[in-house]
Amino acid sequence: MTHETITFAETAAFDRPAKPVFDTWDDERQYRKQRLAAAFRLFAKYGFDEGVMGHISARDPEKVDEFWINPFAVSFDRITASSLIRTNYRGERLDGSGYLHPGGIPLHAAILASQPDVVSAVHTHSQFGKVWSSVAAEIVPVSNEAAVFYRRHAIYDSHANGEGRLLGDALAGNKALIMKNHGILTVGQSVDEAAYLFISLEKVCREQVRILSMNVAPQAIPHERAEAMAARQQPYNGWLNFQPLYTSIVAEQPDLLD
Repeated sequence: MTHETITFAETAAFDRPAKPVFDTWDDERQYRKQRLAAAFRLFAKYGFDEGVMGHISARDPEKVDEFWINPFAVSFDRITASSLIRTNYRGERLDGSGYLHPGGIPLHAAILASQPDVVSAVHTHSQFGKVWSSVAAEIVPVSNEAAVFYRRHAIYDSHANGEGRLLGDALAGNKALIMKNHGILTVGQSVDEAAYLFISLEKVCREQVRILSMNVAPQAIPHERAEAMAARQQPYNGWLNFQPLYTSIVAEQPDLLD
């Protein structure tokens, strides 16, 4: 019996899921809204909600200075694609019903206006993100997942500097912010990417907190390797990693698509 060796070049040729291409703006808009609703349902399931705090945005694909966001004071586990609100950078309601989010609108408007490549931003008061933000330290690349954020995130003091233009500027070249004494924030070139990065960063923060409790110095991934790992994390990777989560939550809670 002979054993064939599969080379990297051959495995790289294997089919992978492809990001969809849309025929109409309406099709792409509905896709983004359904991904947004799925992210909220996942966040409710993972316990990332906290009262009326927390918001996720999706830039409109056609009217790029407008975006979709969750209505204020609606539980994440009740949000559907049709319950989202469309607004603009001035905070005017353009579509949907319910209360406009008083904290979310300024934050997302600042990010989307200053970062044209960003399609989605995510900020909630998740448990370990809040704990790590009290340390006000950068993530140490102690794992593959932590290395994704290596030199791709920043510390930002939202209490001192607000959640407007300066926050948007702090995201230049970054995937995430550690908001001092406040929590974490991620962005992406798709809702899928931004949501996945938030879920991953929350786990990374949990990892960092547990390492601190061990009272030993962690062995970080060396700079060159961590930098290479972070550079490999392209927008497609974030989108791809969200797909299993999306299919799972839709199978479990199909009403979110409505």
